[in-house]
Amino acid sequence: MSSRTATATPVLTGARRRLKLLLFVLILFMSWATYVLIVQYGQISDRKSQLYEADQKLTDAQAKNEELKQQIVRLNDYEYIGQIARKEHGLGLPGEVPITTK
Repeated sequence: MSSRTATATPVLTGARRRLKLLLFVLILFMSWATYVLIVQYGQISDRKSQLYEADQKLTDAQAKNEELKQQIVRLNDYEYIGQIARKEHGLGLPGEVPITTK
């Protein structure tokens, strides 16, 4: 019986060593995976804030674009051009006398 336990002990010891090594490798891998997950989460949050800023700029640019398109349409109207000339430049139609207040 003692010969049987003597031969089983080295095998059991080797299995325990392999199990400890496997556990160490597993813990090392899980630590690395957790680190990568945390780093990627930070990068994703940075990208989300950049995306939000880009969306804001895009919305502002689209609104300005629409405003400029409306301005172009209005500038094609001769009556509107006349109104601008009267208001901003003090011009008038022939025969009109501009009234100025001081």
